[in-house]
Amino acid sequence: MTLDRRSLLKLGAGAAVAVAGTGLLTGTAEASALPPVPGMLGDRTANELWYQLDEIALYHPAQEVRDAYAVLFPFIQQNAPDGLPAKWRALSLEPGYPKNYAEFVKPVEPQLRTLSALQLGNFDRFYRGDEEGLGRAFAAFGQGILYDPRRADVESEVHTMDGDPPSGYHFWHCIQRAQMLLGIDRHRWARIDPLLGFAWALQSIAKPDHRHVNPGLPREQVRALARYWLPRSPAELDHDFRATPYPDSTR
Repeated sequence: MTLDRRSLLKLGAGAAVAVAGTGLLTGTAEASALPPVPGMLGDRTANELWYQLDEIALYHPAQEVRDAYAVLFPFIQQNAPDGLPAKWRALSLEPGYPKNYAEFVKPVEPQLRTLSALQLGNFDRFYRGDEEGLGRAFAAFGQGILYDPRRADVESEVHTMDGDPPSGYHFWHCIQRAQMLLGIDRHRWARIDPLLGFAWALQSIAKPDHRHVNPGLPREQVRALARYWLPRSPAELDHDFRATPYPDSTR
């Protein structure tokens, strides 16, 4: 499997995130001590969150992470030939769900633990104890309002999910559900998964340009989506992510 941003980078909080604050709608968090980047647009901390996730997950992964990929991706290719989202969806419609999916992903539990530590460590580096800030970062990501010129030499200067439709959201949901069901940072992923759905809904409407900064969606539209997505339970999110390629809430 080719390691590209669509399949890997975003392998990658909850109802506690405020839905009325302007920052959630626009991604305008407090200024941080991060050095300025000429030409960058959008919230500085959110840009850095996604930039560093790219660095540690794709462009410069540690050996432990590369070792995890060397097991995880062949496992998916061999056991989910139509893709992990298709396998998850089929299992999720069976009476034995979610136990059957937990059994399916059990062989790659160590690798899923490695990825969980990678992603949560990056979230904590920039938003430890700030779930509202993390919510803003996901909202900005979905709308495509984070422009980072440091990525001009690769696929996209805009930090957002690749593809139209952006299938990586489904892949990441499958990974997060596997981690929850195996007891890997279960409570944390249960709080983050609604943010993933929220970002998916925002991007499904905004359809952002990947090479140019995009305007944010209307405030009331974002608030309405936040009210739907942020309180969602894991079971409700399973129902939502069975829709493809776009969520029913945006139709």
